[in-house]
Amino acid sequence: MTKRIALATSAEHAELHAHDLPLVDALRAAGLDPVAEVWTDPSVDWSAYDGVLLRSVWDYHLRYDEFTEWLALVDKGGVPVFNDSGLVRWNGDKRYLLELRERGVAIVPSQIAAGACLREVVAGLDGQEIVIKPTVSATARHTVRGVAGSPELTQAIDELPDIVYLVQPFLPEIQTDGEWSLMFIDGEFTHAVVKRPAAGDYRVQEEYGGHATVTEPSPDILENAQRALATAGPRPAYARVDGVVVNGRFLLMELELIEPYLYLPQSPEATHKLAATVAARV
Repeated sequence: MTKRIALATSAEHAELHAHDLPLVDALRAAGLDPVAEVWTDPSVDWSAYDGVLLRSVWDYHLRYDEFTEWLALVDKGGVPVFNDSGLVRWNGDKRYLLELRERGVAIVPSQIAAGACLREVVAGLDGQEIVIKPTVSATARHTVRGVAGSPELTQAIDELPDIVYLVQPFLPEIQTDGEWSLMFIDGEFTHAVVKRPAAGDYRVQEEYGGHATVTEPSPDILENAQRALATAGPRPAYARVDGVVVNGRFLLMELELIEPYLYLPQSPEATHKLAATVAARV
């Protein structure tokens, strides 16, 4: 009997994104029956599936408690999630970066702060250009950049919601050299891109005018990305390792293990490898 795999989407993006359509074909070629299902739809019987592959669950950070409850529901039904639900929960809060730092991974310098502590942390960085982002976030939501102590940044902080934040130095290398994204399927490197922001911006996401170019990483960049991924725990079905090179050293910005854009159209080989990986695990 053909095994059914649910491709989890979100209410606003119920249909699969165009970049996932080649994956659908690859999953079918691997002997699976893929079906797009909205993760918040209460009518879906997740136990009727042999596995759930997270794809465009792009609102998970807006409903994070509900998202983790949904993962528990799927777990209770004995249905495997890709990536592993425990790994997804760990990856959902950017505080994992500090854990990786303790394990010897070079990360972008980061501090965690919430409420009044956020202002204290920023005050201690007076005159430095910094970036503030929620520890649970995506697509640069509630992310601000500015000079610590400046009226502009102080006002921006006053307008932020009272949640937990990551405070990091702004790295001009993102504007000049770009941000690396390295894709791994079943723990093996498949392809990489360098993402650059639009002129005058610092956000590399396409919705802000950023663009990506397929690029071969140096052995050093690849080695550091592999080390960061290996330190995270169980081998994920898919992963994107984001980082920036500063003074010749690759610094991890984020491990994307939940719903990353994997640039699959740029790598048919990675698309088929992901399909084969999912087929082997269900």
